[in-house]
Amino acid sequence: MIYTAQVKIMPLKELLDPQGKAVMSGLGNLGLSEIKDVRIGKNITLQVEAASAEAAKTIAEDAAKKLLANQVMEMFEISIN
Repeated sequence: MIYTAQVKIMPLKELLDPQGKAVMSGLGNLGLSEIKDVRIGKNITLQVEAASAEAAKTIAEDAAKKLLANQVMEMFEISIN
């Protein structure tokens, strides 16, 4: 069966997010002072062939650990549809 895995990758909260800070500055310059923080990450969609949703999640986790996310600087979450 084919499953869709959504891999959400974000910088660790403890680390500076330079892209987020740049966007935050731009939003402030546009008068959007109500926005108090911006973090920028990645959303990756994988089509995974697996016997079950659990197996698809395991495969997606393996891909995230080995290639998609830098676990020193990023965290990831996976959802299967």
